[in-house]
Amino acid sequence: MSYFFTSESVSEGHPDKIADQISDALIDNFLAFDPESKVACETLVTTGQVVLAGEVKSSTYLDVQKIARETINRIGYTKGEYMFDGSSCGVLSAIHDQSEDINRGIDRATKEEQGAGDQGMMFGYATKETENFMPLALDLSHKLLIELGNLRREAKAIPYLRPDAKAQVTIEYSDDNIPQRIEAIVLSTQHDDFDEDEAMLAKIRKDIIEILIPKVQATLSPSISKLFNSDIKYHINPTGKFVIGGPHGDAGLTGRKIIVDTYGGKGAHGGGAFSGKDPSKVDRSAAYATRHIAKNLVAAGLADEVLVQVSYAIGVVEPMGIFVDTYGTSKVDITDGEIAKKVSEIFDMRPAAIESRLKLRNPIYSETAAYGHMGRKNEIITKTFNQPDGNTLTKKVELFTWEKLDYVDKVIEIFNL
Repeated sequence: MSYFFTSESVSEGHPDKIADQISDALIDNFLAFDPESKVACETLVTTGQVVLAGEVKSSTYLDVQKIARETINRIGYTKGEYMFDGSSCGVLSAIHDQSEDINRGIDRATKEEQGAGDQGMMFGYATKETENFMPLALDLSHKLLIELGNLRREAKAIPYLRPDAKAQVTIEYSDDNIPQRIEAIVLSTQHDDFDEDEAMLAKIRKDIIEILIPKVQATLSPSISKLFNSDIKYHINPTGKFVIGGPHGDAGLTGRKIIVDTYGGKGAHGGGAFSGKDPSKVDRSAAYATRHIAKNLVAAGLADEVLVQVSYAIGVVEPMGIFVDTYGTSKVDITDGEIAKKVSEIFDMRPAAIESRLKLRNPIYSETAAYGHMGRKNEIITKTFNQPDGNTLTKKVELFTWEKLDYVDKVIEIFNL
């Protein structure tokens, strides 16, 4: 019996994603000027207002209001009619010093002895069903919104688009977990007001199906592109109108889109958000490390699908344990428990080792804050940061290091693949 699986994504203009991007922009600026900064920053956005709250231990000083405004403008909230724009919104900062009770559990005499910044469990997942080892429904949801954002910024083919949007894709799978076809696509996009609602809805539906969908299809491999067909059920702006959106339509908070950020409901999630946290917080760094492990295991041919869990106690260096689930797809004649033991020998999961291996003390987080933290392109880019005193720093950084397949050969060797 076939089955259906659904995942969703949200655009960079979604209220929660605005909050994530502001929080991660602050992280990047702190780390750019002081790589040892400890930061936990939460953001609230609502009609005409941004509230920043959290804890920081850093040697640098930033104009956090300016950073927030620049982020909002970059996303596309630049018009007063949106009831939220970077130039006129209020920005309130309630950021204060980090608790010494927390910091004493992290800092040690040597970097290698650094304790975990919190307790909890983190999960990484990978599957061979897409080229980037991500679940297909989520991958397509991200791609729809990335291309929609490109069309919005070009403002030629579809000139009426506003920044807020959501997409959802339902895939039909066979009994042996192979994608068969796309059952449904749900897409809601904020738009300028039209004179007639019915004409507006018909225009938006036509543009999404005839402009957006072909553009996304053109980026896909033939095996994925063929899943699109004339029988797909489209639900385009199903409420009929979406003019009021962004923070004016709904308040946004950092860390509310953790399933969008990870695997779209596939695998598992430990519950901890990523954005606004420096890498001493294992909610973030260990989630990246477990994705790195899972992806390299699948890419090496160990299994078709892998889930990796790691857990920590606050202030303790070594993880409490590592768990591996291959969902019965393992290609080696040992148990998942034995695989986990070998994984712990290959990958050093101490917090400082993760930071070093994945280069996490660099300003690489703004790029993660929309369209998912996993399955993204590993690349080196140049970024520029400014301090209030006029000091400017330009730095080359490597993005999405946890997506590298740099341990495949080692996995093949250890597991005799």
